[in-house]
Amino acid sequence: MIITLCNRFLWSTPSGTSVLRPNLELEIYFIIKTASSHGDNDEDQNGAAGEAISIEILTPPPEDCERKSKKNDVLSMHYVGTLTESGKKFDASMDRGQPFEFQLGAGQVIKGWEEGLMDMCVGEKRKLTIPASKGYGSTGAGDTIPPNAGLTFEVELIEIKDGQAPPNVFKEIDENEDQFLSQEEVSNYLKKQAEKADDSGEMMEQHNEIITQIFEHEDQDKDGLISHEEFSGPKHDEL
Repeated sequence: MIITLCNRFLWSTPSGTSVLRPNLELEIYFIIKTASSHGDNDEDQNGAAGEAISIEILTPPPEDCERKSKKNDVLSMHYVGTLTESGKKFDASMDRGQPFEFQLGAGQVIKGWEEGLMDMCVGEKRKLTIPASKGYGSTGAGDTIPPNAGLTFEVELIEIKDGQAPPNVFKEIDENEDQFLSQEEVSNYLKKQAEKADDSGEMMEQHNEIITQIFEHEDQDKDGLISHEEFSGPKHDEL
């Protein structure tokens, strides 16, 4: 769905592209985040301010709605994703026969979803029109989503469940507590995660490539470090 060596190492996504995480490498990349993200920061490479998403209510919330989605909730969604310009479908949960489940506000999906799915009721349907800056940015996602592509999603909220606040991954990676992540620190963290998953073989073969991908997406000012502000993975606002 909304995720994807590009299909595999982006922070957040839609299936083959994807909002899903098909393998360990992608899972780890997402944990440190990935594109989730994967869009650019609030300003694109031309310096333009971050664009707003558009939310259209297709099916209003039920009158008896007592609970609305909020940060850290685990949401179960059905969706259809299309390229805004061409209308071409690139992903749909119904094609897989099951809804997509993720935690809201935990960096598991693109920014446009994080913003567009707040305060939503079960049974409600929305149409989200998402600019590239809050989708997959100037990178795109594999062969499915081209660079600088606007995305449109028709989404339906199926279920809301309680979720726990995600761990402060930034703090876990920041070994010297200087509020910046070096390549060595990120490398050490990835190795530990691979060992925990008992799947270090393929992961280690692509280790350097994964590090390169992470810094390409996260190190916005290209100073060789990822600051707390730049880091798009689970973190806490307090330093």
